[in-house]
Amino acid sequence: MITGKILRDSIISGANLIINNKAKVDELNVFPVPDGDTGTNISMTIGAAKKELELMGDDCTVDKVAATTASCMLRGARGNSGVISSLLFRGFSKALKDKETADAKDLTQALRKGVDAAYKAVMKPTEGTILTVARLACEKAESMEEDDIATLWQAVVDAAQVALDNTPEQLPVLKKAGVVDAGGQGLVYIFTGMLSVFAKGVIVENEEEKKAKEFRAKGVYSKEIEAPQTNIYRTEFIINKNASASVEKLRAMLESIGEDVATVDDDKIIKCYVRTEFPGKALNEAVNHGYMTDIKITNMLEKVAEVSKRGESLEKQAREAHSDEEFKYAAVDPDTEFGFVAIASGAGLCNMFKDLGANAVVTGGQTNNPSTDDILRAVQSVPAKTVFVLPNNKNIIMAAEQARSLADRKVVVLPTRTIPQGLTAMLNFDPDSSEKDNAINMDAAAQGVQTGSITFAARNSDFEGHKIKRGDILAMENSKLAFVDKSVEKAAVKLAKQMMDKNSSFVTVIYGEGITEEEANRVCEQVKKHAPKGAEVSVLEGNQPVYYYLISVE
Repeated sequence: MITGKILRDSIISGANLIINNKAKVDELNVFPVPDGDTGTNISMTIGAAKKELELMGDDCTVDKVAATTASCMLRGARGNSGVISSLLFRGFSKALKDKETADAKDLTQALRKGVDAAYKAVMKPTEGTILTVARLACEKAESMEEDDIATLWQAVVDAAQVALDNTPEQLPVLKKAGVVDAGGQGLVYIFTGMLSVFAKGVIVENEEEKKAKEFRAKGVYSKEIEAPQTNIYRTEFIINKNASASVEKLRAMLESIGEDVATVDDDKIIKCYVRTEFPGKALNEAVNHGYMTDIKITNMLEKVAEVSKRGESLEKQAREAHSDEEFKYAAVDPDTEFGFVAIASGAGLCNMFKDLGANAVVTGGQTNNPSTDDILRAVQSVPAKTVFVLPNNKNIIMAAEQARSLADRKVVVLPTRTIPQGLTAMLNFDPDSSEKDNAINMDAAAQGVQTGSITFAARNSDFEGHKIKRGDILAMENSKLAFVDKSVEKAAVKLAKQMMDKNSSFVTVIYGEGITEEEANRVCEQVKKHAPKGAEVSVLEGNQPVYYYLISVE
């Protein structure tokens, strides 16, 4: 039998082990292009839960631990592997609902519910991935009649490891590269970290935090953080909703008495945060919406003094507490039918989407997958009855779908896999058409776009018959490796020429960071020479990282 404390500690331990090994998991990515980095994505996903779990007291129940983990991971999920990991732990929340403690049978049921949810979320599940590792680990648990949790979980870890070791036999690309599946490896680290607590009662130590403590012990720290001059009381609480609860009314009132307001609305609860001069007023309003738990009021003047004494840096605090975008919640305007959220990286690309009508642009893309919560906050900043979301990257689509399920307004996720697809989709929006017709037409237009990209090899690789060295210039056509070159300019021209045919009407060359306007114009002029008669060739400044050029052909 395990208590809430044991389950809490096991998940923290699992989070620490994947955090310690995220770089190793990142290196398992087979594709030579810079990508979303599986290890980083999974560690950040479960890391979102770790922060909340560390605030829980030892008297917590397994119900509360599982629910908190599921909620935090769902909102913190990044990349496909992160979303799948969050869904696995969603199973824990469902199986352990209303339970103070859990036995081996409960954990087995939790695994089953998680695996079922993960498979259901993937349209075409591929074996030899994190899904396979989770499923076979679950099946091993189900085949056992074991009451001892340590013994059961050891078997789960062993089965997961065997499944992981077998992934190269299921996916030829892994076998050729001589690696196992990155997502599966991340999951094995999490399960192994949990085993440390179940079997030995020992939480795996977070190496980054250990080093930070050592630095603080030596008196090594940077700038002190400034104390707020107004709204000094950080007020946090959870409302267990009654029938008349209104998150909109509550939020409006909190915004009238303070700042940095955040309200996370779930089926049964509203988690609230506000920095205010009047914490009593916030609590008085809260009781109108249900009964309160987990009330916490912190005097930030005292907190800042404490932090300064510990030698915490301003830079670290800012990283943990703030994101690049500040999306303010907006209630749905009944007169606003449609709105748009796009994901893009680079000032030029962000401005392109805004010029085409995007209400909010989330910074992210290749190597920088935004979380479900990042997308959710952007969606709920758009006061429209229906919000179209354009992920513009295949590794962001699942996170966008999870945001859709959490939003308090209708969300339509258009499965755009590239920036040019997203731009074309927006160009084909018709404000006079219905939501359904727009979704169909925009998606059809996006799928008709050919996308090329010029990037660099992030690692040595033997991929699709190409011997690739780190730093080589890679030409990608519709996400597949077309050829390898040594010159960015020659690769861009060659790729554009290869993508065009006699029916091509529009060719767009978008240049990124590190490319000058002169260089881009030179590429554009050469592309024009190879373009079919009558085709329109244009060049745009995207400022995007990772990709020297993005090329679209329609």
